[in-house]
Amino acid sequence: MFIQPPGMPVPMRSNSGTTENSPMVTETTNPNDAERMNQDLLRPLLRTSTRFYVAVPVLGAIVLAAVGAFAYQVWNGIGVWGINRPVFWAFDITNFVFWIGISHAGTLITAILRLANATWRRPVTRCAEVITVFALSIGAIFPIIHLGRPWLFFWLIPYPSERLIWPNFRSPLAWDFFAISAYLTGSLIFLLYPIIPDWALVRDKTTGWRHRLYRVLALGWRGTPKQWHRLESAMHIMAVAIIPVAVSVHTIVSWDFSMAPVPMWHSTIFGPYFVCGAIFSGIAGLILAMFFLRKLLHLHDYLLPIHFDNLGKLLLMMSLLWFYFIFAERLTTWYGNETSEMAVFWSTQRGRFAPLFWTMVFCNFLIPFPLLAIKRFRASIIGPVIASSTIVVGMWIERFLIVVPSIANKYLPYTFGSYKPTWVEITLTAGTFAAMGLFYIFFSKLVPIISIWELKVGMHRTLRVPSPSSAIAGQPELTLQTDPRTADH
Repeated sequence: MFIQPPGMPVPMRSNSGTTENSPMVTETTNPNDAERMNQDLLRPLLRTSTRFYVAVPVLGAIVLAAVGAFAYQVWNGIGVWGINRPVFWAFDITNFVFWIGISHAGTLITAILRLANATWRRPVTRCAEVITVFALSIGAIFPIIHLGRPWLFFWLIPYPSERLIWPNFRSPLAWDFFAISAYLTGSLIFLLYPIIPDWALVRDKTTGWRHRLYRVLALGWRGTPKQWHRLESAMHIMAVAIIPVAVSVHTIVSWDFSMAPVPMWHSTIFGPYFVCGAIFSGIAGLILAMFFLRKLLHLHDYLLPIHFDNLGKLLLMMSLLWFYFIFAERLTTWYGNETSEMAVFWSTQRGRFAPLFWTMVFCNFLIPFPLLAIKRFRASIIGPVIASSTIVVGMWIERFLIVVPSIANKYLPYTFGSYKPTWVEITLTAGTFAAMGLFYIFFSKLVPIISIWELKVGMHRTLRVPSPSSAIAGQPELTLQTDPRTADH
């Protein structure tokens, strides 16, 4: 939108394409509402509660324990894990796939909602987009942890070396590097662009070291029409570009498995199946993040039941789609009746992995479905939160069941193996969840967790007013849009 200078008539474009000046009719936000919004959403940046001082040491201690477990692993070797022949992938790759899937909560979902012009998305976008950056950063660590010699991580990077030794570009692991790097770069840009106007607002509302810090972060933002136009153009371009990148990332992650001749991995359904699971777990993670932000930062007036209701509808659809993929995968395996695949199939249906499989089904479908399908439960906030909690657990189990049972039951019975995690793997896994919470807390101390300028845009309605000439000629009404982004900026 173009910001009109104060006191000037607003040029209005009729549906016939002509532009003319008409007396300005405005519907502005109540200044008191705008000021209250500023106070509510800037409070976490300017004030520190006792919850912050409690949460940071607790989560920090778990992260430090994970760092200590990693140091112990580096010193003693990767044998401190529970992996053994033939199970060489376990918790590490499970966590990698899980966190890359959680990352789809943000950029992919908000990009689609932006392009669809879903106005209810405004308080949700930043909560979601930051999940993408943090989850990608956490997930990308695990291939390095899994190396055993993490100081040689640069071998994963396709750089020209003096010995002309290049990575194997036929390996899906090399594809992961390009896909995750592109997605992380695009997601960072998609997150940081719309933060700039809010940093400028914080700059104008603070003094001292905060003013100096946010003056640097605001990059000279003044809210001029040219700046707004460039910001909105950039956001639209990024929304269009990031969707295929996001879809390709988890498709390529699925190819890490489906390109290998391993029972129940070598399947063409893995691409859409992984993308579906990623969006499914991502929405669940977003709902949980919104719930805790709403409670801890007192955002009840901004994260409303309607937001949980709408995301609950998306979660219900993805739950049905996930169940379809699970059923299709199991049905075709059972009908094909191939010996090696049936060994994996029965180990998950009624063997040693059966308790995990049926727990996964309950967590991902049988529990969420009634909570999300019945409107009374879905609209109560607690319904989607309970469903999301079970889905996050169920999707982590699903990732584990994709990795371990297949490589524990290879083609010949004498190659069968078993797996039992050690304290090192469990501590590393717990550390990733604590790191996500810690990142979120620090981010909410630096950036308004809800986009203030987007909320102000949403508080202004588009007015339709007839011009005198159109009323006489019977022409269509004219559309007048007011832009509130300079209302309190």
